[in-house]
Amino acid sequence: MKAALRRGAAAFALVAVAAYGCSALPPLGRRSASVALQGTEATPLGQAIAPLAAANPGRSGVHPLIDGRDAFAARVLLAHSARQSLDVQYYIWRDDLTGTLMLDALRTAAARGVRVRLLLDDNNTGGLDPVLAALDRHPNIEVRLFNPFGMRRWRSLGYLTDFSRLNRRMHNKSFTADNQATIIGGRNIGNEYFGAMGDMLFVDLDVMAVGPVVRDVSEDFDKYWNSASAYPVSALVDPADAERPEALAERAAAFRVQDEAQRYLEAIATSSFVEQLVQRRLPLEWSVTRLVSDPPSKVLGAAAPQERMAVAMRKLLGEPKREVDLVSPYFVPGKEAAQALADLARSGVRVRILTNSLEATDVAAVHAGYAKWRRGLVEAGVSLFELRRSWGAALPESGKGRFGSSASSLHAKTFGVDGRTVFIGSFNLDRRSIDLNTEMGFVIDSPGMAQALGRTLDEEVLERAYEVRLGDDGKLVWIERSGASVTRHDTDPNTSRWQRAGVRLLSILPIDWLL
Repeated sequence: MKAALRRGAAAFALVAVAAYGCSALPPLGRRSASVALQGTEATPLGQAIAPLAAANPGRSGVHPLIDGRDAFAARVLLAHSARQSLDVQYYIWRDDLTGTLMLDALRTAAARGVRVRLLLDDNNTGGLDPVLAALDRHPNIEVRLFNPFGMRRWRSLGYLTDFSRLNRRMHNKSFTADNQATIIGGRNIGNEYFGAMGDMLFVDLDVMAVGPVVRDVSEDFDKYWNSASAYPVSALVDPADAERPEALAERAAAFRVQDEAQRYLEAIATSSFVEQLVQRRLPLEWSVTRLVSDPPSKVLGAAAPQERMAVAMRKLLGEPKREVDLVSPYFVPGKEAAQALADLARSGVRVRILTNSLEATDVAAVHAGYAKWRRGLVEAGVSLFELRRSWGAALPESGKGRFGSSASSLHAKTFGVDGRTVFIGSFNLDRRSIDLNTEMGFVIDSPGMAQALGRTLDEEVLERAYEVRLGDDGKLVWIERSGASVTRHDTDPNTSRWQRAGVRLLSILPIDWLL
């Protein structure tokens, strides 16, 4: 037995040593610095935006992107409109229909002379090395991987030797064209975020912006692009492993002729949003808009607490006097935030929180981290809602509404305060966003957008989410409404005994800091 244990320990040590040797990162010496292009006012985007910005000094024009197909179309149209530069930064980029078409849009822009800088967090790039290496070989495209795994195959072995670094990720999302227009928010690049996955949809939210805040986004991108954690893909992937230059275009063409893809692309082409955007009739709200973001050094554990965006965001949102509306798919408040929300509710501030139900979440461990705080929040007077996975009959293709299709999982991150200010971005109210990952978003002084969030919670959520309450016996109950019908559930609805037992077990473990 002892001999077997010794052999096992020796084997583990050999694996760890091999992983350490293979996961070492290359030097950054050959990497060149670059910054956002200036002087882009003469581009078509610049000329279209200039008179509007001049009429609204000190303000940025913003437009929320609620529908997933509109959000996809907006990015593709910005790529097609760009004449000088595209700066693109994402946490997840799927190798699926929307991911392939978006990469092909970047390739097409580069082919007509646009400089493309693509910065991807390396946590979700498995299988993409050949296409990213091929893109990087284009003279107008440079690809960098943020906080990368040195080991390209069996990359999870890197956690054995470098867990503290690899556990921290770049969760930022931005898409900026010609340093004139940008899209930031909660969406990654993939079918589930853009309504291209059949009847399943991640309910999400982005905002498109023009005006002075775009320069702030570009400067923030430059900080990440030139940071110590951004590695050229050419330093990590052998150029010999790159796919053929024509392969991406061929894959995109093959996708476009598929029936499902054609239906999706036709729906985009006929949307009123696309028509308004192309004809420059899209209504923009001109508001004071401020970027909040973490420094890239946060993934190295080198950012001081006061540098984190959670601190800046709280200052900009201000102290609530009347109401707080909070939408967070991954809601793990921890003791401090839970106490703050409870204190607000006890002081008379209306606090409403929307997160995922257990049946709708895509990460059960996160639900376990949240579930332990439910009772205290409800007892303090917080109105707590959990999005249902489905409700009623499927909604029409052209009218999915603010909270998605008939089968949904919440992914939007937005906060509203006192009907005057709203946050939209990548930040979840959980320990991972606060302490580990880098995040970004806009704080917008917009009564219109803040009040629209409030109306959504007033008018739609009761029909599409469970309201969590205390029953007469002091236990939690879930209230489900469908028209005039009201159903009470005594346990997490539409879940099995084993699912609930698993959540209870996970909630005991001291893992909130990882969530």
